[in-house]
Amino acid sequence: MAKKRIIILGGGFAGANTALQLERKLRRRDDVEVVLVSKENYMVFQPMLPEVISGNIGILDTVIPIRRMAPRTQLYLRSVEHVDVKKQQVTLSPGFDSAATVLEYDHLVVTLGNVADFRQMPGLHDHAFPFKNLVHALRLRDHLIRVLSEAAITTDPNLRQQLLTFVIGGGGFSGVEVCAELNDFVRDCARRYFAIDPDEIRVVLVHDGERILNREMPEKLALYAQELLKKRGVEFIFKMRLQTATPEFALLADGERIPTRTLVSSVPSSPNPVVLRLAVPLNRGRIQSDLKMQVEGFDNLWALGDCALIPNPQEDGFCPPTAQFAVRQAKTCAQNIVAAIDGLPQTDFTFSELGKMASLGHRRAIIRMFDAINLHGFLAWLVWRMAYWVKLPGFDRKIKVGMSWLMDIFCGRELVQTGMDKPTSLIEAHYEAGEMVVRRGDSRTGVSIILAGSAEILSEKEGTDPQVVDELGPGDCFGVTEFLEKSEVKNSIRCRETMDIVVYKKQELEPLLLLPEVRRSFENLRMKNEE
Repeated sequence: MAKKRIIILGGGFAGANTALQLERKLRRRDDVEVVLVSKENYMVFQPMLPEVISGNIGILDTVIPIRRMAPRTQLYLRSVEHVDVKKQQVTLSPGFDSAATVLEYDHLVVTLGNVADFRQMPGLHDHAFPFKNLVHALRLRDHLIRVLSEAAITTDPNLRQQLLTFVIGGGGFSGVEVCAELNDFVRDCARRYFAIDPDEIRVVLVHDGERILNREMPEKLALYAQELLKKRGVEFIFKMRLQTATPEFALLADGERIPTRTLVSSVPSSPNPVVLRLAVPLNRGRIQSDLKMQVEGFDNLWALGDCALIPNPQEDGFCPPTAQFAVRQAKTCAQNIVAAIDGLPQTDFTFSELGKMASLGHRRAIIRMFDAINLHGFLAWLVWRMAYWVKLPGFDRKIKVGMSWLMDIFCGRELVQTGMDKPTSLIEAHYEAGEMVVRRGDSRTGVSIILAGSAEILSEKEGTDPQVVDELGPGDCFGVTEFLEKSEVKNSIRCRETMDIVVYKKQELEPLLLLPEVRRSFENLRMKNEE
């Protein structure tokens, strides 16, 4: 008899725990196989991710290998390209070969989480740091060390101000926790390692509500967190959204420009594109599931976690997209899939939220438990750490994290960079009208091509105001002469209309000049520009 195949899409809290629960319930049965499809071979313990920034815990202490959680589950490290619910097939991206992989299933579990979406906010895709996974946390940590190092040696006061200004968009759990850890990290390292006065540092949190955590926490706890962060030097801008970003500014909806080289955005997020393409009932971009985790209209399709809209069994509305709900939904889902295979009755999901917690850095936290008990300060921080320490899977993982926390009390912060912040050879950039793209005397780092918008070339002579001598539009390029001659910029370039460009780094272009045809093309392009 052919094996029944259960395919799980997504390796987050919901997906990994569904695989874990299925293994427990199937035991050593050989008539069912479980397949999990994920881009990574680990599950991120999201609540502890902000502590990677400050180095309070080890880099790998926030991740749990999926193969260790569910050793009998077959793991595909691929992206999902297409799901055909009629043919019961899942198409995965190619691996080392060029052919796509097509898997057939008897039961499909969709646990694909939300993705960062900057489509409605131009410039954030190019210049903001998202914060959703381990790679994002490592990139941000490397960047913070880099800007502090540059601020310590620069002689340009304007650049120093930009380097020492840090902007965070979003005042929910993620934004507040990132802001708290970032603020502690940069102020402590600036004083201890770079001889920078912490008073020079500016950390700004932009939020569209009247206070932080306005949708997540009771007013009393939220105001405690807000006042605590304010005492530590954090500035707040309320009832305001990030509009866009450029290489040197964060622009707000009211037109204010905050000079910065570090912009962290915990918002926005949108449904996974694979979910939106599914031929299933959707509501608010999420899959409609019932209390059995079953998708409406299907007997073998299940959805849970962030991508699913599941009724809240204890309150009006729907289950929030939090880890504590996802873990318990996974248990119900696994139980019902096995029941469906064996022809047994299925059970409904029942769970009441235990509480909400937020770390505020510097051994402080806020907690709301059982919708009745409020804790804040050092005691709340101890409860926060103990709660997440207990939830960590694996005894050895608990020992590692416990030792990291203990060593943090007695040892200083580590400033080792991982190299995750190295710029790529191809850089996209966004500029707003009136912003200087290139200044006379700069050392060009590559060749830039205008994708959209326009710019003007300025001739700057000593003793006279800058004069516009030419205009550039889509398809035009600049920096070719400086690249070929390895010289400084002779004329400044200013953005005339909102503009998007792509920059090819000179380190990648220089080897191509060894090819006669390529060099000839660049020479022709330079002559055309000079005309």
